[in-house]
Order: sequence, then C-alpha cells, then structure tokens
Amino acid sequence: MRHCFYNETVGFFYNNSRKELTTYWRTKDVLLVTLGLTVSVIVLLTNLLVITAIIINRRFHYPIYYLLGNLAAADLFAGVAYMFLMFHTGPRTAELSLKTWFIRQSLLDTSLTASVVNLLAIAVERHQTVFTMQLHSKMSNQRVMILIFCIWVTALLLGLIPSYGWHCLCALDKCSSMAPLYSRSYLTFWAISNLVIFLIMVVVYTHIFVYVKRKMTRMSKHTSFHPRYKETMISLVKTVTIILSAFVICWTPGQVVLLLDGLGCKSCNVLAVEKYVLLLAEVNSLINAIVYSYRDNEMRNTFRRILCFACYRNSRYTPTAVKLNTTDRRTLSQNGHFTVDSSI
Repeated sequence: MRHCFYNETVGFFYNNSRKELTTYWRTKDVLLVTLGLTVSVIVLLTNLLVITAIIINRRFHYPIYYLLGNLAAADLFAGVAYMFLMFHTGPRTAELSLKTWFIRQSLLDTSLTASVVNLLAIAVERHQTVFTMQLHSKMSNQRVMILIFCIWVTALLLGLIPSYGWHCLCALDKCSSMAPLYSRSYLTFWAISNLVIFLIMVVVYTHIFVYVKRKMTRMSKHTSFHPRYKETMISLVKTVTIILSAFVICWTPGQVVLLLDGLGCKSCNVLAVEKYVLLLAEVNSLINAIVYSYRDNEMRNTFRRILCFACYRNSRYTPTAVKLNTTDRRTLSQNGHFTVDSSI
C-alpha cells in the first residue's frame, strides 16, 4: 500500500521538490508582488468596465458580446485569483495549509482555463460570421448560455481535478518542481490541452486572415467595390494579427515551461522563470479587454458614458436612433456589401 502524506506541511513538499521556500521578504519578492497586485487591479477595473458596458448597452445584446462578457468575467476572475496568489506567496507560502494551497492553485487553473476556452469560442464564432458575411451569428440566446455554462464546467473540472486526486501526496517521486503538490502528469496533461487549443486557434484565425486577404483582392478588381467593405476588412486583419500575436506571446512561454516541468526535464531551470511567465499570462487578461473591446467604436463610446457619468447625466438615449443604427449595421446592406460597426 502506498503511504500518503496528508498531514504534512507545504514546506515538506517544497523540500521534496527542492523548490526554494523563503522565510523573509526579499527585494525581488516585494517587487514581484507589487507588480502583480498592480496588474491585478488594472485587470479587475478594465474587465469590470467591459461587463458593465455590455449590460447597460442594448446594442451589445448579441452572441458575440455575450461571449466577450463571459471572457471579461473569466479575466476578472483571473485577476481575483492572481491577487489571492499575491497575498499568499513569498514567506506566506510556508504558512499555508494543504487545503489553502490547493485553493490558491485551483483558482488560477480555473480562471486561466476559462479565459482560454472563451478565446476559442470567440474565434469559432468570428470564423462562422466572417464566412457567412454577417455581423452577428444566428445562435440563440439559449445556446449561448449553454455554451457559457459548458465553458465554466470545463474550467472548474480542470481546475479542481488536482484537489480531488490528481496530485502527488501519495507519490512523492511524481511531484512537479513548479507546483510541488501537483503530479507532473497533470501538468503535462494541462499544458498539452492548452497547446492543442492554441493550435486550433492559430488555424482558425489563419483561415480568417487568408480568407479576408483573398476577399479583398477579388473585390478590389470590381468597380463596384465599396470603400466601407475594404475598411472593414483591413481593420479585421489588423485585429486578427494583434489577437494572435498577443495570445502567442503571453501564453506559449508558460505552457512550454509547464510541459518541460511535467516531462521532468532535469536540465531545464523552470523555477527561475515560473513567476514571470505566470505574470505574462495574467497580462493577457488585460490585453483581451483592450483588443476585443477598445477597438469597437460603440464600446469606446459606452466606456466614456460610464467613466464620465456626471457629464452625461443630463443626456438621454434616443430609442429611435438606436433602433435605426442597429438595423443599419446588422448584416448585409442592400447593395450586397458587408457592413460592420466592429473590428472584432
């Protein structure tokens, strides 16, 4: 029978994995926590702004914006999880119980997984709408809610699995270096799963990019080519490029480091970079809000109304104008050109 170490301290597992566990605050620890808390606060505020904008503006009551709202919620949760980590790291790690340590890690895993799966759902939705020449997909609100529910169930399952058995408390030789209570096999599984999602996203966005470029080339040969269509397509290409670049830069290093640790690479000094790649992944939660929302003119206008509420307290929404603009920008115009109010 295997002997399990449920009554041991966190320090016991850190010593087993040879991961440094400090008893005092070093300068680099203070700087890292300060930077981490700053990023977390900005992530919380920006994503809360996005969620508020989507709730109060009826023009955003479409599937893509519901998914964006859910992405913002996931990133908001990521900010909370990272802030929780910052308050329970450094010398405070040694004071944690095993349960608290697992909670700390599960919050991070759940939030980051939810963010990644949301990004994939948005990529698939954008692929569908671009290729059907529509601004918004025909997905019903019920299906969107089911999709959002499935995203969070998946994230919760992946985040809670280690706490309910996929750990190394009963197999010390299988403990990872970066997460001393996690099994290396779990890290390998989690990293490969995310890398597969990355690959799918790259394929989806590359397909969109190629399609848009070809469409622009074909349409530019016709005298009836509408300038608005070209403007929309160029904006879309720019957005896709930013999305893909930011995502790869922020996430790939962390997943590669996790995979190396999961595979038990002895010559790879993963501990030297673990906190920095995690911070880089957290920064993506901030970039998401900027790329997916701030490039939308209507979203920016809503942000201004929220932030300058005092300036707009005497202003009123004009229902007629809203209805007219929403109808004009929904799908194909009468002359057959694709019109869009967003560069998402």
